[in-house]
Amino acid sequence: MPAGQAQKEFFVNEALCVLDALNARAVTASQPAPPAVPAAGSSYRITANATGAWAGQDGRIAVMIGGEWRFIAPPEGLLLFDRAAGSLIIYRSQWEPATAIAAPSGGTVVDIEARATLTSLIAALETMGVLDASPA
Repeated sequence: MPAGQAQKEFFVNEALCVLDALNARAVTASQPAPPAVPAAGSSYRITANATGAWAGQDGRIAVMIGGEWRFIAPPEGLLLFDRAAGSLIIYRSQWEPATAIAAPSGGTVVDIEARATLTSLIAALETMGVLDASPA
C-alpha cells in the first residue's frame, strides 16, 4: 500500500494544521531556539544558528502540531508579520525585514532632504513588494 493511504485522516489533519498556522501570515516571534513551553498551533520564524529541536532548520517556519515541530520552507515572496517585533518580513531567497525610513531633519535645502526621504520610502516599498521595482 502506498505511503499515506492508510489512516488518511492523520495526513489531512496535519495539512489542515499547517494551513491554519500559515493562513494568518504571522509568526509569534523570530528566534533561533524553540520556546520552553510552546502553545499548540504556534508558529515561529527560525533565525540563523538554530539550536535544540530547530538545529539545521535556519530560515524555515516552525509550527507546533500535536506536540511536535513541523518545519515549512518559505516560498519566494512570503510576507509575514512578526508579532514579537511588530514588523513585517518578506522572503526573497532569504528573510528581509522592512527597512526604517529616515525622516528629513535639519539642513538648509529642503528639496534634497525630501528627495532622499522619498527615495528611501520607494526602496522600502519595493523591498516589501508593495511597489513593482521593474521599469514600466
